[in-house]
Amino acid sequence: MTTTATATKQFISADQLLEHWQGHRNLTRRVIESFPEKELFEFSVGGMRPFAKLATELLSIAGPGLKGIVEGKMDAFDDETAAPKTKEELLAKWDSETEVINLYFNQISQERFQETFNLFGQYEFPVYQNILYFIDNEIHHRGQGYTYLRALGIVPPFFWERF
Repeated sequence: MTTTATATKQFISADQLLEHWQGHRNLTRRVIESFPEKELFEFSVGGMRPFAKLATELLSIAGPGLKGIVEGKMDAFDDETAAPKTKEELLAKWDSETEVINLYFNQISQERFQETFNLFGQYEFPVYQNILYFIDNEIHHRGQGYTYLRALGIVPPFFWERF
């Protein structure tokens, strides 16, 4: 009997994953920009949190999560400390966190993506799954933002225009 070894081909590179993620972040930033200031912090549907709180949660996960992965230590999740109070502050924090993501993401070696990491003391998954969680959570919350914008009579950005 003859066996043939097959080389596993990589589906997506780390650079492509980061570019994909940053495309989502660009789109979420445009959703934040679409909100009137007052509604960004106060409007909700069906008892869900206002979009500013959802965006603040995203800020509290991605950058701190990547930093924890790179440094090998993780603080408890905290989305209340230094929550932005204005749309301008939220957008500035969003832009600042984008740079934090770029900095730490690029320090994760290919091998580390497969290592298990306990994110915020709650989620024990491989690093790549934690990163996919960051992206999935952002898409989920952005969908809530789209619902809010539609309820306010505002047409949200096209979801496919990420850059």
